[in-house]
Amino acid sequence: MVGKAHRRLKIAILGSGGRLGAALARAYADEHEVIGFDHAKLDIGSAGQIDQALAPCSFDVLINSAALTNVDYCETHEEEAVRINADAVRQIAEICARKNARCIHISTDYVFDGEKTSPYCEKDDAKPISVYGESKRRGEIELLGVSEKNLAVRVSWVFGPDRPSFIDAILKRALESDHAEAIGDKFSAPTYTLDVAELLRPFLRDISEGGLLHVCNTGECTWRDYGRFAIDCARAAGLPVRAQKVGSLKMAEMKAFVAKRPVYTVLATDKLARLTGKTPRSWQNAVEDYVANKVAPALR
Repeated sequence: MVGKAHRRLKIAILGSGGRLGAALARAYADEHEVIGFDHAKLDIGSAGQIDQALAPCSFDVLINSAALTNVDYCETHEEEAVRINADAVRQIAEICARKNARCIHISTDYVFDGEKTSPYCEKDDAKPISVYGESKRRGEIELLGVSEKNLAVRVSWVFGPDRPSFIDAILKRALESDHAEAIGDKFSAPTYTLDVAELLRPFLRDISEGGLLHVCNTGECTWRDYGRFAIDCARAAGLPVRAQKVGSLKMAEMKAFVAKRPVYTVLATDKLARLTGKTPRSWQNAVEDYVANKVAPALR
């Protein structure tokens, strides 16, 4: 029994070239055998490629972090969004079922309509207001329809060292200009990829409960709060920040937006804490860590 508990798992990670997938692949390679599939190796928009890549592959756990995530593109390409974010998820889950493997699928806070003013828990009704949100919700339904033991992990405002995100963009602006701007009337919780990797580690083997799970850093903020704090952290880390303030933009002013965005999508992590015994650290601590230990050393 002890030998089995400590054996190395074979973990397949789809989207291993992405911001979250790359972090998961790197984190789990220290303890398990990781098989990474980036977009060049596997385009999950192709049913044929999915079968060709995964059918002959042996694994105990599969994590799908591949998706079509451009919200505005999805709005005008519904068929493609559904094919990648829903139909492919069902196909992947069915392959996992045939192999008796656990399937962990990365979903999004955009499955909610944003009408609440307190954090969404897993039991709250999902009411997406965009094609992207709807396709991701359908993906959750397909995943859990194959097996209730599968796990749909909702994340929000993901940032990390493997791919640039909002935080990197606003810091670049703050270093080059004396003024930066960000939306001040949309609320969620930033999610650090390195924290996600550690918070999900028990679900690879020790925690078998499936269903929906919210994983993000604790607290809430607007894009403006997020950006302002990141800039303060950069200044504290000794970076030559020029921007002295972050201007506030309104969602209604974003004329380039095609799809509707939910205003409030803060995710509650009570279930995560109950299952793991660990409460995620605050988004401020995570951002400070990222800026001080990943961003600043690369820019000095």
